[in-house]
Amino acid sequence: MLGELRYQLRWELPLWAIFLLTNWLPDNRLTLRLRGILARPFVRRCGKGFLLGTGVTLINANHLVVGDNVYIARGCWLNCMGGLTLEDEVMLAPYVVISTLQHVFRDGSVRFGGSIAGPVRIGKGSWLAAHVSVKCGVCVGSGNLVAANACVTADTPDNVIVGGVPAKVIGENKNGKADFFSRAEFEQHMRRDSEC
Repeated sequence: MLGELRYQLRWELPLWAIFLLTNWLPDNRLTLRLRGILARPFVRRCGKGFLLGTGVTLINANHLVVGDNVYIARGCWLNCMGGLTLEDEVMLAPYVVISTLQHVFRDGSVRFGGSIAGPVRIGKGSWLAAHVSVKCGVCVGSGNLVAANACVTADTPDNVIVGGVPAKVIGENKNGKADFFSRAEFEQHMRRDSEC
């Protein structure tokens, strides 16, 4: 009982308070950065440049390891109890679900069947698009693009595009050519296009 109280006071309640105080703010560069800065002390290990959207649920953040320049968008739900690592430059689009636990059935019911745990690792530079779910015990390779609504149930190699339910490799993830890297560059790009 005392251990649970200590855990709640050290990890869960501070994160809850941060979200309570900041979730009314719009998601923009300043507030994403502010939430990330405020949440850093309540994540097991957290790198620099952490961006955190509104309505994010972090369960057992004492088992969450976040690399540098990680972005977690609005509405993501992360259960980190079994150990979750988001390597450098990982981007989670809105409503991504990652669970390091899985319920099991007992006597035909999941209600009192208990759970199993398995660590999850999302490799450097990977992007999980909107509504992706990742099962416990899975390693998503570096440089992956996981297509929207995919369900990742097995490890993926590096530098691939995966999609579907269950997710399967559907292509190689190749470097592209960007038109812009910032809002200012985008506005310049749009002005040039409108002048043509």
